[in-house]
Amino acid sequence: MIDEAAIQLRYAALDPVLDERGRRRFAAAEALAAGRGGVTAVSRITGLARSTITRGLAELRGEAPPEAAADRVRRQGGGRRSLAATDATLLADLKDLVEPATRGDPMAPLLWTAKSLRNLASGLGALGHRIGHNVVADLLRQMGYTLQANRKTREGTNHPDRDAQFGYINDRVKEALAAAEPAISVDTKKKELVGDFKNGGREYSPKGQPEAVRVHDFLIPELGRAAPYGVYDIADNAGWVSVGIDHDTASFAVNSIRRWWQSMGCQRYPNATRLLITADCGGSNGARVRLWKRELQTLADELGLAITVCHLPPGTSKWNKIEHRLFSFITKNWRGKPLVSYQTIVQLIAATTTKAGLTVKSEIDTNAYPAGIKVSDAEMDAINIHRHQFHGDWNYTISPNKPISMR
Repeated sequence: MIDEAAIQLRYAALDPVLDERGRRRFAAAEALAAGRGGVTAVSRITGLARSTITRGLAELRGEAPPEAAADRVRRQGGGRRSLAATDATLLADLKDLVEPATRGDPMAPLLWTAKSLRNLASGLGALGHRIGHNVVADLLRQMGYTLQANRKTREGTNHPDRDAQFGYINDRVKEALAAAEPAISVDTKKKELVGDFKNGGREYSPKGQPEAVRVHDFLIPELGRAAPYGVYDIADNAGWVSVGIDHDTASFAVNSIRRWWQSMGCQRYPNATRLLITADCGGSNGARVRLWKRELQTLADELGLAITVCHLPPGTSKWNKIEHRLFSFITKNWRGKPLVSYQTIVQLIAATTTKAGLTVKSEIDTNAYPAGIKVSDAEMDAINIHRHQFHGDWNYTISPNKPISMR
C-alpha cells in the first residue's frame, strides 16, 4: 500500500529548495521505495511527468548517459526553445511596433519606448503571434529597451500632437522607402572650436603622457569654429557631412543637401522623382524659417524633384534619426582627439564606421553664408508649396516651378 499522504508531505517540504535534478531524483527515490505502481503514484502526487521520474530512476541506478551525469541541472539541449527561436518574424514585428515611438539620448546605449508591454503584446497578437506581456518585456530588454515615464525637457514642452506627428513622419518614410525614393534626416551637429582644445572622452596613450591641450576654451580667431551639417540617408545607412567655416544659415543647410545629392544621392537614386527630408523644427532648417523654404525651392528647381519636408515636433530635436545613426558615432570616433584643424575634423568624420555598415563622406564648405538675409513676401508667394492636411506648418511639399527635365 503506497502512503501517498506521506509522499505528498515530504515533497511539499522539500520542493521549495530543490532544483530540477533534485526534484526528479526525489521523485525517483520515492517511486523506487513505493515499489509496483510507484512511478504512477508519485507522478500524480508531484505533477512530474512519468518520463522525468523514469530518467531520475536511470540516474539513481547509474544508467543515465554521460551528459546527464555531468555537473549540470538540465541535460544538454533540454528545455523549451525561446519564442524568438521558434517564431521567425517575432523580433522584426516587435521592432516595427516599437520603432515609431522610440525615444532616447543618442549618446547613450539605452532606449525606451512610450508603448506599454500589454499594448505591444496586443499588437503582436493582432499580427498572429502568441505572446504574453512578460515575454515582450524580456525581448525588449534583450533589444536594449526599457519602459520609462514621460517627462518634459528643457528645450520645449510636450505638444499635444507630438506622438501623432512621429507616426505621420514614420508613415511618410515607409512610403518613400517602399517606392525606392530617397528619405534623409538632416541637422547641424554641435559647433566645435578648431584648435588644440580638450575634447571629451579618453583614448589609449603611454602612461603618464596625456596629450597637452589648452586650459581655457577661447575662440582662436584665425582658426574659428566648425559647423558640421549632416545628411543621413535612412535606406542606405550612409552619411554626408559638410563642415562649414561660416554661419550656420538655411543657405548653408540647403547647400549641404545639394552637395549630398551631387556626391551620393544622384548615384544611389538615379530614377528619383521625390525627396523626403525629416528635420528639426528649429535652427537653420526650422519650420518657420523663410530662407529655408526659398532655398529649397531653388534646389527643387535645380534637381527637378518634389521636396517633402516633415519637421519633428518642438522639443524633440534629440530624437532626430541623424542623432542616433550618425552624429553619436562621429562623437565616439573623435573622442579624446583635439580638433586642431578643419582637415582633421573632416578626416575623423570620414573615418566613422559601425558594425551595421555605416559609411560617411565629408568635405569642407568654404563658402560664406552671411546671416540676417531677409525673404520678402513676394518671394514667399513665388514658392510652389503645398501644405499637407495634417499640420501643414510641419509637413509640406515644395515642387519645381519649371517642368522636370530629363536627367
